[in-house]
Amino acid sequence: MKVAEKKKYTLEDYERLPEGSPYQLIGGELVMSPAPAPEHQEVSLNLSYKLYDTIKKTKKGKVYYAPIDVYIDEENAYQPDIVVVLEGSKARITQKGIEGAPDLVVEILSPSTAYYDLTEKKEVYERSGVKEYWIVDPKRKTFEIYANTQEGFKLISQARGKGKVRSELLGIDLDLAEVFE
Repeated sequence: MKVAEKKKYTLEDYERLPEGSPYQLIGGELVMSPAPAPEHQEVSLNLSYKLYDTIKKTKKGKVYYAPIDVYIDEENAYQPDIVVVLEGSKARITQKGIEGAPDLVVEILSPSTAYYDLTEKKEVYERSGVKEYWIVDPKRKTFEIYANTQEGFKLISQARGKGKVRSELLGIDLDLAEVFE
């Protein structure tokens, strides 16, 4: 008896979904993500404001927050919580979203997406050339910043509960009291 193979989805399939569909294309699978909790949204807003303020003042690029499609390759189209595309980036901002690896990606962990954010998506971000990857956990009040080096992502700054983290890419410090307020 032959078992039917599971269908691998592509960008073409993903792009046929209705606008606003709560899916991401992760490794050829359509993964549904429910709306984030208020705590998640508060952290996202705090970080978006800080990044927008920093990027706007320096005129170094653009900041986008979810939902926005980031097209990495034929089997991966994500909707990160926040992305930064700096001037001179290899990523292209188009009518569809962002094509290619943004310079900075922020993923705020939630129960429905944490597994993907910490494993598959992290590996794809690393391989595709994301320069900094921020993982923020509102429940545990942790903030980790990874820089993409020749050896892959390397943890360069972290804090839990209180303290500050530093983005070398943007040259800014972020106080956890302001992130998790």
